[in-house]
Parts: sequence; structure tokens; C-alpha cells
Amino acid sequence: MKDKKMSIRISESDLAAVHRKAGQARLSFTDYVTRACLGRQIVVIDGLDEVIQQQKAIGRNLNQLTMLCNMGRISVADLSALTAQYASVSEKLSEILERRRWSDGNG
Repeated sequence: MKDKKMSIRISESDLAAVHRKAGQARLSFTDYVTRACLGRQIVVIDGLDEVIQQQKAIGRNLNQLTMLCNMGRISVADLSALTAQYASVSEKLSEILERRRWSDGNG
């Protein structure tokens, strides 16, 4: 429960920078400042939303194929398109991870 208020003095440019960083982290100003002050890691991974959407689409396709197989409506499914989509998503995840390693200085 957030029931306490804190006041600080900060320059206009620093305040703007903190607001900008909170926006980049997709966090509220309060949550960003709290995490930063408590030394909690703040991680922003660009491009992940698109990959998650693609993974969900692959999962839906696989679920539909499974349901059709269980209903007896199909007995053999061509999974080549699904396999290609999965390979593409895996490649994008690897690229995102590699960018993250380089930005952290661990690459």
C-alpha cells in the first residue's frame, strides 16, 4: 500500500530525465523512482512485444490443430509453416538477447 508521500528538490532537467526514463521503462514515475532507489533492476527490452505476439499466434495455431486432431477432423497436419514461424521467433529472441548482452557490456 502506497500511503506515504515524499518531497525532494530536483533540477528541472533531472526531473525531465527521470520522467523520460520511467516512460522508456513503461513504469509510472513512482514505480520507477522506487525501484531505482531500492536498487531493483529495471530492464527494458525493445522488440519483445512483437515476439510475444508472434509466439501467441503460433500457440493458437498449434492449439487449433490439436483440437482438430482430437475431434478426428484431421489425422495428419502439415507443420512446416508452424515450424518456420517458430524458427523465426526463436531467431528474433536470440537477436534481442544478443542486443541486451552488448548493451549490458557482457558481450
